[in-house]
Amino acid sequence: MLTDSHTHLNAEQFKDDQEEVIQRALEAGVTRIVNVGFNRETIPSSIELAEKYDFIYTTVGWHPVDAIDMMPGDLEWIESLCQHEKVVAIGEIGLDYYWDKSPKDVQQRVFREQIRLARKLGMPIVIHNRDAHQDILTILKEEKAAEVGGIMHCFSGSWETAKQCLDMNFHISFGGPVTFKNAVQPKEVLAKVPLDRLLIETDAPYLTPHPFRGKRNETGYVRLVAETAAEIRGMSLEEIAEITTNNAIRLLGLK
Repeated sequence: MLTDSHTHLNAEQFKDDQEEVIQRALEAGVTRIVNVGFNRETIPSSIELAEKYDFIYTTVGWHPVDAIDMMPGDLEWIESLCQHEKVVAIGEIGLDYYWDKSPKDVQQRVFREQIRLARKLGMPIVIHNRDAHQDILTILKEEKAAEVGGIMHCFSGSWETAKQCLDMNFHISFGGPVTFKNAVQPKEVLAKVPLDRLLIETDAPYLTPHPFRGKRNETGYVRLVAETAAEIRGMSLEEIAEITTNNAIRLLGLK
């Protein structure tokens, strides 16, 4: 009963074996998958994937790295797609100060516009945060994101940052990096997050968990994240799977 709350099965890396990857995920115990559409190319293919499989859902949003490419009319396009029955959140949206393709002011404007859209529609948001903790928190507060809440995707911050996100109605999601032997801070945060706000994900094909680090990630490996979470929390794999799946169902309205 595992749920991968964030993956990219429509990525180029899966073009030759997408069906086999999905089948392996099912064999690993994955029952629900949230695929992420994040720009002009990936949004249509993510919706197509969600239409093909009843256990796959999708998000739609504009990734901060691609913010510079967002054209007039794209926000309205995203809004129209949010009416689709398989679209469960707006994302991934946020800030990425590691890559310099899109200027910070453009990223921040696009981020704010999408939070406002989510509040208008009453939809949760999925947050991408890379090297931008303080600006993310400031914008979430200024734009009243707590009204809709959502997911801090592949969380990498401190417990102090996590507490502020929890106070704003967000769930904290952990991916492959929490399985790394040197991942002291993510393990410490995972140990403290309230169980009713905990999610797990892969972000496949990226951020592959131990022991496959360095190879292509895939959705079935969410089981490895769940095993690590279970170990950290002193629970069984089945308990963590059920808790995180029920959290995803409640937050995103999955069936």
